[in-house]
Amino acid sequence: MELINALVEDYAANITSADNELLQQIQQHTLAAHPHAHMLSSPVQGKILTFLSTILQPKYVLEIGTFTGYSALCLAEGLTNDGELHTIELREEDAQTAQKNFSFSPHRQKLHLHTGNALEIIPVLNYKWDLVFIDADKTGYIDYYEMVLPRLSERGIIIADNVLFHGQVFEEPIKNKNAKAIVEFNNHVKEDSRTEQVLLTARDGLLLIKKKK
Repeated sequence: MELINALVEDYAANITSADNELLQQIQQHTLAAHPHAHMLSSPVQGKILTFLSTILQPKYVLEIGTFTGYSALCLAEGLTNDGELHTIELREEDAQTAQKNFSFSPHRQKLHLHTGNALEIIPVLNYKWDLVFIDADKTGYIDYYEMVLPRLSERGIIIADNVLFHGQVFEEPIKNKNAKAIVEFNNHVKEDSRTEQVLLTARDGLLLIKKKK
């Protein structure tokens, strides 16, 4: 299902500030060579991540789902001088690609890539997160959310990607297990009295979540 008119998407991309050279190279190479290139964040979405990061000026950032490293580099733009970004990737091949891409970044010393199961890795990362980006297996979203929320700083934000899941969240009945998981996650967050949220309809949907004061 086409959620956003292609003319609108193209216009937004044209008006949005261009990526730096490294991010452009990652986009081009991933789209040309990766069999699952559709998982890559778009430049407009990447710029949203960069804006939020530069506004927040986070010290500790967590990303769940590295892919080829594009979104991590967008999130790293706002890190404090002594900041750290920890990103988790299940697939060894993608992790190797991301690590190579990180090596060309001026932020490379702040980037820490963990390869393996996020459910096992998150508990050993003992930080107060200022910014969390969830973009991994959709059936794990609720678990990831519940794991990171207690460690979210008072000013922190969780960003969950693909919360519209290609429009399949609107189907009746919903057949795809990932779309079902996303609907369950969205409703879980909506009913959580600890937080408040706003759903951005950019690309495949971004849900921004923060603790209530």
